[in-house]
Amino acid sequence: MIRAYWASTSFVDAQVGRVLGALERLGLKDNTVVVFWGDHGYHLGEKGKWSKAYSLFEVGTRVPLVIAVPGGRAQATTRNVELLDLYPTLADLCGLPRPADIRGRSLAPLLRNPRARWNDDQAFSVTLFQNKLGRAVRTQRFRYAEWDEGRAGAMLFDETQDPHELKNLAADPARAKTVQELKELLKKIP
Repeated sequence: MIRAYWASTSFVDAQVGRVLGALERLGLKDNTVVVFWGDHGYHLGEKGKWSKAYSLFEVGTRVPLVIAVPGGRAQATTRNVELLDLYPTLADLCGLPRPADIRGRSLAPLLRNPRARWNDDQAFSVTLFQNKLGRAVRTQRFRYAEWDEGRAGAMLFDETQDPHELKNLAADPARAKTVQELKELLKKIP
């Protein structure tokens, strides 16, 4: 199952390369913006899950995101971004006005410089599973998630020290301030 999953991922990657190659061959590369993104992936045994799980773990919420812009070069960023950022990004890249009521922000600065200053480096995730609302916030260092406002459980992971999310720090008294700060960030979700 894992081998088949990775094979399908490699196949899609090759198709993206074909599209970009065709744009170059047809002389369209210099005036075309290409955005490739997908749904979150499957759990492949992580956390005991073997499916398209409704989880708030990092592996269950990250998505592929590739943006090719005229004059751009291949590069990656470690900044947290959200799919909400796609509309403002495309408006910015295409020189279109951005409606005032659109959430998100343009990723154009990160496309120019993947290490650009990025204030409010946080991304939010929301899911509904078995009538329980799950919400998570990912900062540069931490991932905090809770189900039904913490009544059905909470998780705090230090992504720099524990990238596989093996030790839940939510109940650690030494992390109470961090938990409270991240709970406040979750209030930003409408």
